[in-house]
Amino acid sequence: MEDRVFSLKELSQFDANDPQKVMVYQTDKTLGAMWCLEPGQEVFLHQHPNADDIWICLEGESGLYYAGEGQEVEIKKGMAILAKMGQTHGMRNTGKDRFVFIGIVGPVPIETVKL
Repeated sequence: MEDRVFSLKELSQFDANDPQKVMVYQTDKTLGAMWCLEPGQEVFLHQHPNADDIWICLEGESGLYYAGEGQEVEIKKGMAILAKMGQTHGMRNTGKDRFVFIGIVGPVPIETVKL
């Protein structure tokens, strides 16, 4: 069960200088990564030309999701967000507390284009 059950609390990592991306799992079809952001940190604006990316917000009460084309959406714990193949996305932790989300991407291998 070691490769099927994950303690996200134990895997979480934070750095005052940079947001942290922690790999949770990878299969031949998808991968899951946890993003851990301190206040003010952000996940760069990007897209995956060959994959969908689902974000599940686990911790944080104030984030700003960049949905591309100048669109911004307030996000917080308990929300899920879908960026379909080729859709631009990113986010900033605009709150006073840490923000944590899981990104599940597939199919793999994924291509990431920074914008």
